[in-house]
Amino acid sequence: MGFKILSINPGGTSTKVALYDNEHPLVVETIKHSQKKLKAYRKTIDQLNCRKGLVSEFLRKNKIRIKDLSAVVGRGGPFKPLSSGTYLVNQKMLSDVKGGKVQADHVSNLGCLIAFELTRKTKVPAFIVDPVSVDEFPEVARISGLPELPRKSLSHALNIKMVARKAAKKLKKKYEKINLIVVHLGSGISVTSHLKGKMIDVNNANDGGPFSPQRAGSLPVTGLAKLCLSKDYSYAQIYEKITKKGGLLSYLGTDDVEEIERRMKKGDRKARLVYEAMVYQIAKEIGAMATTLRGKMDAIVLTGGIAFSKKLIRMIKRRVEFLAEVLVFPGEDEMEALTLGALRVLKKEEKVKEY
Repeated sequence: MGFKILSINPGGTSTKVALYDNEHPLVVETIKHSQKKLKAYRKTIDQLNCRKGLVSEFLRKNKIRIKDLSAVVGRGGPFKPLSSGTYLVNQKMLSDVKGGKVQADHVSNLGCLIAFELTRKTKVPAFIVDPVSVDEFPEVARISGLPELPRKSLSHALNIKMVARKAAKKLKKKYEKINLIVVHLGSGISVTSHLKGKMIDVNNANDGGPFSPQRAGSLPVTGLAKLCLSKDYSYAQIYEKITKKGGLLSYLGTDDVEEIERRMKKGDRKARLVYEAMVYQIAKEIGAMATTLRGKMDAIVLTGGIAFSKKLIRMIKRRVEFLAEVLVFPGEDEMEALTLGALRVLKKEEKVKEY
């Protein structure tokens, strides 16, 4: 019998739940939430009881008892800056999340709360793994150009760190011994540099880097300032424009990469230009990250939901493969990443960290 691990990943419109035996999934379910129901909650944290109740229903339906598990692991959110690893959910973490002492109000903050609520009457540990706020920057990487606006390390760290380890295994080397550039290609795009096991730089996908299916990426700053002060937009409208209605969506009216590729195939010149511009910016950011590693990379690794596009991968490769070997791990399996993080601690391959 292996370690039984329950993994919980709260997302914008769903809560994913899975029971694993070691790294093997036994039961996996995506619990959908209607936007109408979610909008009834003023703050994200107000969704806690609803989501926890639905997870409890999943457990009853599948006859899973918490006391029989080895661990419950939830997704970690934009907490305070933390080093990479698996953390025990403790009172300080819970207090910070409940008290709003986090870097953003994001649904991933609920992961630790749900895991704790399920385990608090048992001896089963509750963990989080590689939260959004994994921060391994050297001090030089924090300087932005304005003291009031330091660069922050916020990224798709959970999937990025798992894929970095997978790439190291494929290269038959230890993650802690190699240098990588790992690119998460999703609705937001994170381009990261890894120096011997530490993620030393990343563009915060909400603040800069390449534009993506939904996010605007780096923008002309003086023009943005003028837009903000034009009185045509509120802060909330500008924030939504930059983080949810920018990029491909703003130019082409869709964030569906497959749809855009179909348009290109039919001769849509605008679709081709904007698509190629996204590739151009991704490649340019990879080139910038190469300088943080002084050009010494073992591989460039491409992952995330839109990494399934063979066309996109082919176009990125053409621009960057002169720098290093390109490895591709399409998709983002955060449930697997959560489980493997808990498993490393349970197998004593890593020490659990204290928040």
